[in-house]
Amino acid sequence: MKESIHKATDAKTEGHPLKIYTDGSSRGNPGPGGYGAVLLWGEAQKELSGGYRLTTNNRMELLAVIKALESLKKRNISVTIYTDSQYVVNSVEKKWLDNWIRTDFKGGKKNKDLWLHFHALSKHFTLRFIWVKGHANNQWNNRCDELATAAADGKHLLVDEVYESDNA
Repeated sequence: MKESIHKATDAKTEGHPLKIYTDGSSRGNPGPGGYGAVLLWGEAQKELSGGYRLTTNNRMELLAVIKALESLKKRNISVTIYTDSQYVVNSVEKKWLDNWIRTDFKGGKKNKDLWLHFHALSKHFTLRFIWVKGHANNQWNNRCDELATAAADGKHLLVDEVYESDNA
């Protein structure tokens, strides 16, 4: 996983809500994939990315959110997550995930492993999801796309063990 951190030079980040932009990419679906995330807190910025040798776009969209939340040291804070994935936004905001958990992902709902991981993480934050149009004039969504596609095209790709074992 690649990380870069740019810290603010003063205390201007105090009281500023955390914004996270995320994106996932898959070269083929399934195929090599990657995720990218940009975390913004006042003037501080942190970028995350990682690539996998065989996965799906939806898994990478969700993994971007998970990796961003996992990277946070503070808990019990408000976080606004911007993503171009209607799959992620609708699953949370329209409470589809609640129903999937209640029915144990009946009907073959995919990505149970990641959704359960996200659900456990989400209990530590107050989350709000906002859909943004992909490949438009949104600087941070475009940066996440760059991070995700570069990770998918990388040479040292990780193994998405659950996906590969379920689809062997």
